[in-house]
Amino acid sequence: MLRNVLSVLVPGCPALAHVCLQTGRKHYIGPYEAIGKIPVPDPPYTEDMPRLDYPNFYYDQEDVLFEEVSRRDGAVSWSVHRPSVVFGFSPRSAMNVVASLSVYAAICRKEGAMLRWPGSRVAWEGFSDASDADLVAEQEIWAAVDPLARNEAFNCSNGDLYKWKQLWPMVADRFGVEWAGYEGEDSQFMLADAMAGKEAVWAEILQENELVTTELQEIANWWFLDAVFNVKCEHLDSMNKSKEHGFLGFRNTAKSFNAWIDKMKVLKIVP
Repeated sequence: MLRNVLSVLVPGCPALAHVCLQTGRKHYIGPYEAIGKIPVPDPPYTEDMPRLDYPNFYYDQEDVLFEEVSRRDGAVSWSVHRPSVVFGFSPRSAMNVVASLSVYAAICRKEGAMLRWPGSRVAWEGFSDASDADLVAEQEIWAAVDPLARNEAFNCSNGDLYKWKQLWPMVADRFGVEWAGYEGEDSQFMLADAMAGKEAVWAEILQENELVTTELQEIANWWFLDAVFNVKCEHLDSMNKSKEHGFLGFRNTAKSFNAWIDKMKVLKIVP
């Protein structure tokens, strides 16, 4: 699909000057089926790290980008952007932590249940980083117009660190539920199992709160939350290259997290 688009745009649009490709953290840790099963570099991840010796569709996308823009002999530049877990407003995205977590909290409130932490101790107590969706867009706009960013790959995270043990009480507070943190490996569970069959519950929540109509599988992606919450080691990147090239944008992750939850509430996506 990317090749089809670029094969038309690059030769057919004389005004085209730059192409941004957004990939992500899996550039450094591999696709989901390979995480924890193949050797990966030690974090923090830097853009000059070699590719993993494992098939990766991010590499395929980069190769398509490089090949297609080269047809214009330098007239079209490129940049690659590698965010971490993205916090943003995207109610029908397959990888929206904010939406899925908000739905989990809303279902817990509806059922009078506690917001329990489902994942690993590492994810609960260890450091994580995130990428505010607006920051990613800001970096891509910068890369499209700043000559220092031409033909470079950049990590794109908020520039700070957080722990899920810090954000978890914030979620509970936003939705008015009691919460429980990490309770030991024996207490871990998969949200994909715990939230199975909750479609009718979500439909009741929609009706009671006059929310925008969504199907549960459209707005919540349990397998993705399970992947994020069950990591076995810390995955962190470095923003040094981006700063050295002139991009100084950053976000406060806790404020970003709360702001996106609030936007979903205001726009009647979640209660």
